Amino acid sequence: MAEKTFPMTLEGKQKLEEQLEFLKTEKRAEIVKRIQVARSFGDLSENSEYEAAKDEQAHNEGQIKEIENQLQHAEIIDNSDVSDDEVAIGKTVVFQEDDDEPETYQIVGSAEADAFNGKISNESPIAASLIGHKVGDMVTIETPGGDMTVKILEVK
Repeated sequence: MAEKTFPMTLEGKQKLEEQLEFLKTEKRAEIVKRIQVARSFGDLSENSEYEAAKDEQAHNEGQIKEIENQLQHAEIIDNSDVSDDEVAIGKTVVFQEDDDEPETYQIVGSAEADAFNGKISNESPIAASLIGHKVGDMVTIETPGGDMTVKILEVK
């Protein structure tokens, strides 16, 4: 079975590398200190601070493994062969449905998706429908809430 690749921008890969470094160094050290302090409280069987610190340690190690996997299987997106007005991973697209306000999103790989900051995964229904289309195209997007037809206003 082939490993899943994680398409991402160079900027996204650099941010993941920075996050990994933080988790491995600062966060690990902080958690170790919390565990040491909690151990000093005595009986570990009824020590909620110790249990919380151990849970946080397990969560941190899980995040480290996940990020390492994403970086190991990262696929840096190169849009040099995509026309300037075509929607692709790594590009920002502005689109509008009917008379609604225009919406702006950067299309990124799932590893760097952050909808609250305008970055949507290439696997999301919106991005998957828009990829490959150009400025001026009318695109029907199938969403769980129903279909919507949008016009692509700008790609940058």
